[in-house]
Amino acid sequence: MAKQTWAGGNMLYPLPAVMVSCANAAGEKDIVTVAWAGTVCTNPPMLSISLRPERHSYHIVRESGEFVVNLVTARLQRACDWCGVRSGRDYDKWEECRLTPAAATALSLAPTIAESPVSIECRVRDVLELGSHHLFLADVLAVQVEDGLLDESGKLDLARANLTAYSHGEYFELGRRLGTFGYSVRKRERAPRRRGGR
Repeated sequence: MAKQTWAGGNMLYPLPAVMVSCANAAGEKDIVTVAWAGTVCTNPPMLSISLRPERHSYHIVRESGEFVVNLVTARLQRACDWCGVRSGRDYDKWEECRLTPAAATALSLAPTIAESPVSIECRVRDVLELGSHHLFLADVLAVQVEDGLLDESGKLDLARANLTAYSHGEYFELGRRLGTFGYSVRKRERAPRRRGGR
């Protein structure tokens, strides 16, 4: 199949569009939608978010050194989009989106979003000033998970959360599972051979 070559650009999709909650010692609290977020390391657990310095929440995160990454469900998608196109300078996003700030377990300032099924509490380790966005490299200190996402054995089943993804300006509800990690190399059980026939 033929392909076109375009100039370099960000085309790594789909991504989780997450709501990042933050607060500072002065009592300012905000929610910012971030699509530039990702896993950095397993041990120690780390992730990153990238923010533009002109965003209202940028200075709150930079000053406090902490934030919470809240995963987004289909039910929260409208709020997620709204928090991405409106500024905390002009609106109280918590009030406008009817979201509830809840206490984090390992942070002193940044709240979680109570309506999110998974909230990842992070402390900033370093800030890399890269260009249009600054990358906040952070340690994951705690994760709050809704009880309803655990199966009968206590294992996390994120499919129950009805999460969404962002892809090139559009939001999508995650669909059917295609496999589990490592399924392509697992040995399949062979069907028993039938006797006396084909």
